Amino acid sequence: MPLSASTPDGGTLQFRGLILDFAGVLTANPLPVHRAWCASEGLDEGAWRSTLNDDPAGRRLYAALEIGEIDQVAWNKGTAALLGPHVDPTNLMGRAWSGVPVARRMVALARAAREAGLKLALLSNSFGLNPFNPYRHTGIWDLFDVHVVSELVGMAKPDPAIYELTVSQLGLSPDECVFVDDHAVNLPPAGDLGITTVHAQDEESAVARLEVLLGISAVLAA
Repeated sequence: MPLSASTPDGGTLQFRGLILDFAGVLTANPLPVHRAWCASEGLDEGAWRSTLNDDPAGRRLYAALEIGEIDQVAWNKGTAALLGPHVDPTNLMGRAWSGVPVARRMVALARAAREAGLKLALLSNSFGLNPFNPYRHTGIWDLFDVHVVSELVGMAKPDPAIYELTVSQLGLSPDECVFVDDHAVNLPPAGDLGITTVHAQDEESAVARLEVLLGISAVLAA
């Protein structure tokens, strides 16, 4: 959908809800951290990404984790075996993800949106929650009025039903909401419902677009 703050009849479009993805939106790009972690584990720098994204067994494990068919402990064990026989499965997800920094300007934008009276929803495909909870680790959980985590609801983006659930839990109509995600594939189902979408290709441009859309400013704490 176009990044515009006007309705087709020329009136002002008043957004009342902001829906944010987690990884790559509320965090920095995790790729450099994952590459460094792989090197520290004696793996090829691209091993994390290739195992999760390109290995069919790795993709199946991650898809099962996302919707709660397996827990993080089982995922850690299965994925460690795919990465290599020397990889310790203990808190694998936490070891790989704990160094990924929060996206400070996006969090500041979220705080400003909340202060302006918008309702906030976290909409995230799950990493698992135990023993490593990425949302608590980065300190963003309490920013949100609504938490829709795929593991907890048994479905994942880009299933249209998960966007419908999020809007319903916010108590808003789709056209009152803006949704931000770093994966383009997750945007069309939201747009089809009438949600305004923003593709977060990098933090700076995404925050700038949201500032225009919502009429607020992201100010970093001193």
